[in-house]
Amino acid sequence: MLSIQKLNQSYGESHILWDLDLEIAAGSCTCLMGRNGVGKTTLLKCLMGLLPIQSGGMRFNDIDLTACAAEQRPRIGIGYVPQGREIFSQLTVEENLRTGLSARADGRKDIPERIFTLFPVLKQMLGRRGGDLSGGQQQQLAIGRALAIDPQLLILDEPTEGIQPNIVREIGDIIIRLNQEEKLTVILVEQKLKFARRVGQHFHLMEKGRIVARGAMEELDDQLINRHLAV
Repeated sequence: MLSIQKLNQSYGESHILWDLDLEIAAGSCTCLMGRNGVGKTTLLKCLMGLLPIQSGGMRFNDIDLTACAAEQRPRIGIGYVPQGREIFSQLTVEENLRTGLSARADGRKDIPERIFTLFPVLKQMLGRRGGDLSGGQQQQLAIGRALAIDPQLLILDEPTEGIQPNIVREIGDIIIRLNQEEKLTVILVEQKLKFARRVGQHFHLMEKGRIVARGAMEELDDQLINRHLAV
């Protein structure tokens, strides 16, 4: 589904991603992990066209992403939940969800009922401003907005950051449901090891802008954790 080859990216004089290779199979749930500052969020922003790449290739379902503008990527089926959620705080829950509809390839104008099935609290709060929601509710709104485009690939950047434990578990349940029952492909940047092991099928460990280890989640052992994740 997603193939990245020899990806390089720089911020001014700083080289962030170094010849990075990544393959994501359709229907998988992959956790991208690593210490702070290794390039995880940079990689996601390159995927979404929010940062320019220096060199390399990115293909999604045989579409050359390097030739797609940022606004085209949701239309080809990539949903993105950025770190910090980035909802529109002055818009209502309903208006936030409708911003996702604008990127649908089929032109659908009504909010899919499945979003309210997954997140019942959003239906109860349709008229509330996004900025008035709790952190956990805002994260649910951000995921709902990404799902409104009916993506084939859902990318989430640290969805448990700053979220209360009961909502963390609910979000984990929903990711598992989307992936295992609805066969939605998921890429997840996650720092919480327990959460990553619960929802992820595969892991990719990053260090200094490169993928340095990968495998099935059950292969993420103490040696790899101590070498690449322990602080």
